[in-house]
Amino acid sequence: MAITITAQQLALILPTNRAAADWVDALNRDLPIYSVNTLPRVAAFLAQCAHESIDFTHLSENLNYGAQGLLTTFPKYFDATTAAQYARNPEKIANHVYSNRMGNGDEASGDGFKYRGRGILQITGKANYHVCSQALYADERLVQHPELLETEDGALMSALWYWNAHLLNASADSGDFLTITKKINGGTLGEADREARYQNALKVLKG
Repeated sequence: MAITITAQQLALILPTNRAAADWVDALNRDLPIYSVNTLPRVAAFLAQCAHESIDFTHLSENLNYGAQGLLTTFPKYFDATTAAQYARNPEKIANHVYSNRMGNGDEASGDGFKYRGRGILQITGKANYHVCSQALYADERLVQHPELLETEDGALMSALWYWNAHLLNASADSGDFLTITKKINGGTLGEADREARYQNALKVLKG
């Protein structure tokens, strides 16, 4: 049976978002396009997106880390000396951490910050912006105007594109929520919060 989300349910799933109801119509319209239409699928999708975007309130990645935060979150890219040099400079941090990968140029290119995580599933990297843009619009608009991923339509449709491209409905069907986390995060960062959100979404949507 297809799931229809109510404003009351979404408010419970996105508890810190005072404007959660604003997303209801778009979710009910767009989720079925990608067959995110069963209880396990909708709950898993909303839980992962809610974690990534802090209840759909942050549509652009927050990289305002202090030195300790950099060492904890990006230990591969910083030591005590460089962490102090990059601390509290989001643009500089993004250009360093995301340089020369995911289709981005070097640190000086500025691609890291330009193509930082955006949308409710935090699409990241020029290559992902390109593939997503071609899939959704058959042109390069997201590469040329990355801020479009911070709009309701861009944020939601890009998340559904990523979900579909990584076959996450199948993982949701089998209850393999950990695999969904790994395919979205590249690891298990925030696993406990994601799982708690998933269990909450399941409970709320069951009514």
